[in-house]
Amino acid sequence: MRNQGVIVFLTVIVTALCLYYLSFTFVSSNIQQKAVEYATDEVGNVDFNKKQAYLDSIYREPVYNFLGANFTYKEIKETELGLGLDLQGGMHVTLEVSPVEIVKGLAGNSKDPMFNAALEEATEAAKTSNQKFVDLFNNAWQAKSGGKKLNTVFATAANRGRISLESSDSDILGIIDAEIENAIERSFNILRTRVDRFGTSQPNIQRIQGTGRIQIELPGVDNQERVRNLLQGVAKLQFWEVAEINDYLGELEAVNSMLVAETKTKKGETTPVQEKTEEDSDDAEAAEDSTSDLERQLSDNEDSDFSSEVSPIFALTKANYALVYEMRDTVTINRILAREDVKSLLPRDVKFLWAVKPTKSDNMELLQLYGIRVPRNSDQALMEGDVITDARQTLDQTSRPAVSMQMNADGARKWRKVTGENIGKSIAVVLDDYVYTAPTVQGEIPSGQSEITGNFSLEEAKDLANILKSGSLPAPTKIVEEAFVGPTLGKEASNQGVISMIAGLVLVVLFMVAYYSKGGFVAIAALVFNVFFILGILAQLGAALTLPGIAGIVLTIGMSIDANVLIFERIKEELRNGSGLLAAINEGYGKAFSAILDSNVTTFLTGAILYALGQGPVKGFAIVLMIGIASSFFSAVFITRVIVYWMSKGKGDKASISFSSPLAKNVLSELNIDFLSKRKIAYLFSTGFIIIGLAVALINGLKFGVDFTGGRSYIVEFTQPVATSDLKVGLDGEFDGSVEVKTFGGNNILKVTTSYLINEDDDASNAEVETKVREGIATVTGLSYTRDAENMSDGQFSITGTSKVGATVADDIKTSSAEAMFFALIAIFLYILLRFRKWQFSLGSIIALIHDVFFVIAAFAIASALGATFEIDQVFIAAVLTVVGYSINDTVIVFDRIRENIENRGTSKLVKMFNDAINQTMARTLITSFTTLIVVLVLLIFGGEVLRGFSFALLVGIIVGTYSSIYIATPVVVDLMKREIESENAESAKKPA
Repeated sequence: MRNQGVIVFLTVIVTALCLYYLSFTFVSSNIQQKAVEYATDEVGNVDFNKKQAYLDSIYREPVYNFLGANFTYKEIKETELGLGLDLQGGMHVTLEVSPVEIVKGLAGNSKDPMFNAALEEATEAAKTSNQKFVDLFNNAWQAKSGGKKLNTVFATAANRGRISLESSDSDILGIIDAEIENAIERSFNILRTRVDRFGTSQPNIQRIQGTGRIQIELPGVDNQERVRNLLQGVAKLQFWEVAEINDYLGELEAVNSMLVAETKTKKGETTPVQEKTEEDSDDAEAAEDSTSDLERQLSDNEDSDFSSEVSPIFALTKANYALVYEMRDTVTINRILAREDVKSLLPRDVKFLWAVKPTKSDNMELLQLYGIRVPRNSDQALMEGDVITDARQTLDQTSRPAVSMQMNADGARKWRKVTGENIGKSIAVVLDDYVYTAPTVQGEIPSGQSEITGNFSLEEAKDLANILKSGSLPAPTKIVEEAFVGPTLGKEASNQGVISMIAGLVLVVLFMVAYYSKGGFVAIAALVFNVFFILGILAQLGAALTLPGIAGIVLTIGMSIDANVLIFERIKEELRNGSGLLAAINEGYGKAFSAILDSNVTTFLTGAILYALGQGPVKGFAIVLMIGIASSFFSAVFITRVIVYWMSKGKGDKASISFSSPLAKNVLSELNIDFLSKRKIAYLFSTGFIIIGLAVALINGLKFGVDFTGGRSYIVEFTQPVATSDLKVGLDGEFDGSVEVKTFGGNNILKVTTSYLINEDDDASNAEVETKVREGIATVTGLSYTRDAENMSDGQFSITGTSKVGATVADDIKTSSAEAMFFALIAIFLYILLRFRKWQFSLGSIIALIHDVFFVIAAFAIASALGATFEIDQVFIAAVLTVVGYSINDTVIVFDRIRENIENRGTSKLVKMFNDAINQTMARTLITSFTTLIVVLVLLIFGGEVLRGFSFALLVGIIVGTYSSIYIATPVVVDLMKREIESENAESAKKPA
């Protein structure tokens, strides 16, 4: 076998990398277990605050040594294979930046009735439209203004220099659009800082491109209210005087000694970096010479100036000590500074704030601690950020990046006083109690236009400008979608997923060995490599494993067998044709390659489109699907070939490896069924089933989940079974009939869904709906509510999970799902056309796929009418697109054999070659479908309520996908090639008998 050494080398390298990355997961798991043991009392109760305190105490400590390299717990958490919210509990939040407030702020909160009417109309239109808000506002303005120009509203004193009475509507709309985009980016940066402060492991924050929304995932959190308050809190930008440390140097040194003593680590003492510099600006050059290399690597907070934009003053002079500590010691330092005995040593007019981000030096993360001067009789800052009207990145007189800041008239008056009284002193720019920069005032600034100079990079100057603008225009964020999964529900889902994966794997192993004998063991080896590679690559990518991700692995277990089935069936076919074993192995791998490649590429395309257009759990499933396809291709085609050659090495045709058991030696080997003659019956059956199903759907309606309708859902757990009908009747009165109650995996766990107050996104509405749910359940059942689901006693119930999807978000999910479906079909059509060179094959495959999608929807409708209700949600869309990928996989295998038969056609007619192709691939089709069905059935039985609809869609889809590749796709191609077939028949008729 050629390139055997390369394959072995790659396998060893990938295996080693997977082992390396997965080792962090095992270490993290052991640390988590130790934390639980530490926080567990004598009777078995876990104190979660104590557990978190334990983890915080070692967060920045080295806890793992790998070949001499030390890793802190923080680094381990960043590298481990994380678990998604559905497996460990936590919270998912989508926030939206309100463009309405931004436009109002730009207009100076204008009272113009036409302006406000246009804003109101645009706000309503935004709930059901995918257009930009600025376009919706413009449409409404044009309809209501009667030709009035936008400059009459937006040409205000605050917008001087940007918008005037000469500005055109298009220019103003461009400025509004830019301000909205900047506000979203500004909110994203602020939220990212807040999320980093939250202390959760592997938080994820990302912008949803094309919208004003920001998605945040916080695994492991269990306090919903704290998350809401943290994420929706108004950004508070303030200016504070930085305290002169020399004024209380003695007291600080006493506290500093305490800090040094109590922040010792295994490496030795942790000592803050202190460098004294000159106070006088005339000695700036000497101060620069005395600045250590370490100081030079600190953030620009220490190396920037406030000055008049007209005549900036040279460089910063440093009047204070720079207190800098290792990042890992900040928790201990905060704890010490909060102690009463420490507070008594320090002046009452000083508080301490940390810099917003650390700097690195000699493999250490360093963070600066600022002393902030607080007036004795109040906690009021020198100035608030609401006086800033504009801030932007610019260049100073030496063409270095700087930040220009503009204030309103009231701010300019205050700024002149503040800068005049603090010449030579530093003023800290503070947002959310974190210091972003602390420039030194070089002189009184008489106007409200200032410049902050320093050793900024271009990106850092832009970031600072965005931070300063956080106080200039109101851009509140509101939660439009949220989901909370309690640790109990997460643990249950995790167990269900693992059981499904193991059970599916065991059953597939037993079947493959029973059917393919020793060849089955080779396929299982490839399968083990495949699952191992999936987990290792997920860890390398820093991705989290979710429940849909486990479903993807379970599905991969079934689908990855397909390549080996193709190869083994080809080898068996060659052996039946009289080839020797080694020749048959060569031919089997060679002839199966194109079919394996085509089927994998088409399924991979589906996964890529799912990832690009899907949201939430769909993305997690798509990642696993794509990784699974790539790793299964490598393991099934290359690794198994090395193993097979190794087992056959030096033994020639007498090698002991075999590819069929006595039980299955000639099964499905000599089929000669005329499938195409039955195609009209198949057409009638499919058409009838789909029509009946869609008619039922129109009459009874499909059950759409919260993803598609918007609303709030609550997972409620009881200690005893509760009748859903009784609870629904009782809650209907609370929610005006807009409530649904159904079992969720067990008769003691119910899912309550309501669209009550769906268009209200404020905290008060959220609290009102949840209160109604709790009180309604308590009234109907006579039980009492408890927050502690793990320690529930008889007579209690608990809400273990919640989710909320706003109506706008629901519309977006519908749109993205439809786009995913459309583009998946287009991509598959083009690929089939590229590979098979005939449009009939492309169109036949697409017709079969559309058939499969409608068949699954019809099956859902009929199942619902028969009492088995499944929700149509994002996970269902993932299932349907997986069916599309699976079905095209089946179809491509048949088409590939048709192409081969045509190339070697001899005197055979087209229709016969089509029939022969179906018969020749029937063993592979049925075996692959059977193994995949095994896994899906296990998923349906053990996968839990969350994946029930997903599993049912796959079950129907696999059956109908197998059916359609035989009775729909191939027959449609025959009918589309009717002229070519008729021409062939005519030519045959002309020939003499």
